[in-house]
Amino acid sequence: MSSGAASTYPRLLGDIGGTNARFALIRSEGGPIEDIRTLPGANYAGPAEAIEAYLAEVGGDRPTSGAIGIANPIDGDRIKMTNHTWAFSIDAVRQQLGFTRLVFINDFTALALSLPFLPDNELHQVGGGKREENRAIAVLGPGTGLGVSGLVPSAEGYLPLEGEGGHVTMVGTNAEETAVIAKARETFPHVSAERLISGPGLVTLHESLATVRGLPSPGLDAPAITNGALDGSNALALDSVNMFCGMLGTIAGNLALTLGAKGGVFIGGGIIPRLGDFFDRSPFRSRFEDKGRFRPYLETVPVFVIHSAYPAFTGAAVALERALAQH
Repeated sequence: MSSGAASTYPRLLGDIGGTNARFALIRSEGGPIEDIRTLPGANYAGPAEAIEAYLAEVGGDRPTSGAIGIANPIDGDRIKMTNHTWAFSIDAVRQQLGFTRLVFINDFTALALSLPFLPDNELHQVGGGKREENRAIAVLGPGTGLGVSGLVPSAEGYLPLEGEGGHVTMVGTNAEETAVIAKARETFPHVSAERLISGPGLVTLHESLATVRGLPSPGLDAPAITNGALDGSNALALDSVNMFCGMLGTIAGNLALTLGAKGGVFIGGGIIPRLGDFFDRSPFRSRFEDKGRFRPYLETVPVFVIHSAYPAFTGAAVALERALAQH
C-alpha cells in the first residue's frame, strides 16, 4: 500500500457516509494512517468544502492525491448521494481542491479492499469453521444504509465487487416478519433490505412491529431501541433487534451462497459491532444457515464482525495505490 513515488505524498483518505465524513492522511511513503477527523456532513455544502475544512484543521503539507470511500454507487463522474444531500462531479471536486488524482469508490468496496490487511485481533468470529484460501469473500453491514460488497480471487490478487446489494428485496421467513414487511410497504413501495436493516431501518422495523402487535407508536430512535434491547428494559425493542439480526442473517446467507464465500463473510458498519455478545446470541447465525439443502454448505462458512476503528481508510489507501500505479 505504500510503494508509490514520494512525490505523491501526503495522500488524502476519506470515508463519507450518510451522516459523517471522515478523513485521514498518509504523510510519507510507508507512513501510518494519521490525523483522523470526523466531520458532520450536514455542516458542509459538499465534499470539497468538508475536505478543505479538514486540511485547514490538520495543517502540514497539502496533499495532491486522494481516495474517498462513499456510501453511494459510483457510475461515472456524477455522484448524487442516496442517503445525503450532496450531489457533485468528481472531476470538479478534484479541480476545486487542486489535486492531480482523486478517486471515489463505494464505501463497502473500500471496506472489502481492507479485509486482507485486518489483524485477527480486530475480528470476532460468529460460528462456522476456518476460512478457505483463494476463495470469494463477502462483506456487508448496516449503518445509515446497508452496504454490501465482496472480493473475488484473481491472478493479480483479490478484486473488489462494486454492487448495490443492500437494495435487494427483503422477504420474510415467518408470518410476523411478513406482516412487518407488509406494513413497511405502506410507506416504501419497494421494501429493500436496507429499508429494515440499517439505522433508519431499525426504526421502521420497530414501528412496524408495534403496529402489527397492536401497540402504540414507540417513537424511539435507533440508539434508544438498541439500548432497550441490550439492557433488557424494553421487550418490543428486544424483539425488534432480534428480528433485525435475523433478517441480516437471511441477507448474509444469500450473499454467501451467491458469491460462494468460503473465504468468509465479514460484517462491518456502525451497528453490529456495538451489539457485542448480544449478536452472538441473536437469531443471526441460525438464519444465516437456514437455507434448506444448503445448510451443510453454510455451516462451514465463518462470519466475522469487524472491530477495526477505521478499516475503510485502509481500503481507500489500497485503491489509491492501485490508481496511481496505473498512471
